Order: sequence, then structure tokens, then C-alpha cells
Amino acid sequence: MLPFRSLISSACILLATPADAGDLTVISAGAVRGLIAQIIHDYSRQSGQTFDFTVGTTGQLRAIISSGQHADLVITSAPLMGELEKTGNITSDSRADLGRVGLGVVVRDGPGIPDVSTADAFKRAMVDAARIAITDPAVGAVYDPHLNDVYRRLGITDVVAKKAVAERGGKEVAEAVAGGRADIGVTFISEILPIKGAKLAGQLPSELQTYVVYATAIPKASAEPAAARAFIDALTSPAMAGRWIAAGFEAPK
Repeated sequence: MLPFRSLISSACILLATPADAGDLTVISAGAVRGLIAQIIHDYSRQSGQTFDFTVGTTGQLRAIISSGQHADLVITSAPLMGELEKTGNITSDSRADLGRVGLGVVVRDGPGIPDVSTADAFKRAMVDAARIAITDPAVGAVYDPHLNDVYRRLGITDVVAKKAVAERGGKEVAEAVAGGRADIGVTFISEILPIKGAKLAGQLPSELQTYVVYATAIPKASAEPAAARAFIDALTSPAMAGRWIAAGFEAPK
């Protein structure tokens, strides 16, 4: 888990945040890291708001939040957000669903992109690959249970296990394929698109697909609730819709 300041620049119009706000501590799921980093950069530049941004998988976020680590704003998968709401530690009516993202098949950019348009074609591509990038099961990626069921249904659980190159997150899965350490992998589309050298071969076929909604909310322990609400307004502004789509997300349903 690495806290970091935003690094990526992209122009957009964002709402201002209160001028006297302190650092806004955001704990975020990795699937939205690229886009949120861009938005934070723009928002900070235009409003003067500063951020402390920590990224992790669902399993890591659950552990961090359960440990009582301070946060002014959390961005998580909807299932984890539901868990947090049940604890009573989330400010009432502060939740906002941001977007949903599906799984994609990542290969190295270049000639010979495999067909993954059907379940049989996807299975063939996985069987033909010499090395398959996966998220380390110990990390707890939110999509792992679904993917494990997909591999079981296709009869390739042992194939994947024998060829597996374990990585610590979805972004790293795409990076492993782009860097030649693996030939193919499956992760969120939003984790594939930003990686240079990675190619989205296609979405997982509809009969194998799953979508995860990502949501944001303000913990009751937030020290900056007004600044957090202003940032939520920016994230959910109609002006942001195009950026969410470009990052691989769809409107939440």
C-alpha cells in the first residue's frame, strides 16, 4: 500500500473546494486509480486542495479500514461499501455510485491479437498462452471469486494454475503482460487501458462477464467532511461522464 500525491495531468472543469480545508485523505480501490489520480491533479491545481491518496485491492482496503486508519473519503467496490455501511461508520446519505467496470483480456500490443469474442475462443487463448498473469490470491482482488468460477466452468483451472504468474494487483497484471513476463491476463478494463504496451484484446465474453460498481462515501470519522463532499460533487459532475467512459467505465446500473 503506497500513499502518493497525484502525478497525471488532464484538463477539465471542476468544482472548487473550501479554501481552508486541510489535506483530504482518500483511500481508494486500485481499479479507479488512474482516473482518480488525474482528477485529483486537476482538482488540486484549481482549488488548492491537497490530498493523501492510498490505493489497494478490496482485501487490502478492508484490512486498512477495519484497522481504523483515518480517511476523509473512501472509494471502494460496491460490495465492500455495503459492508462498511452496515458497520455504521459511513456518514448517512454520503454514498455516491461512480461507475461500473467489466473484465477485459489483456495481451501485449502488437500483431497476433487473439480472438476472445466467445467463451470457446477465450478458453483457446488461455490454453495456447505459455504464461498467464493473475492477481495473487493472497491480495484479495474483488473479481477473483468470479474468475475462479469462470475457469472452473471452462475446465481450465489446472491450466491457469500451472501457467500462472502472480502479481499484486490488476494494474500489475497488465504491466506483466506489457513487459513480456506473461502472455495474457484478465483484469478490469480500467486497469488495462492506461498501461503502455498493453492491448485490450476484448471484453470477457458476455456469458463470462461480470461488472463491479465503484462507489464513494464519507466515513463518520472524516476530519474534512465539507471538503470530501465537494470532491464527491466533482467526481459525479455531468462534466466528468466522458472521462469515466474513456477510462473504461460505464454508468452504474
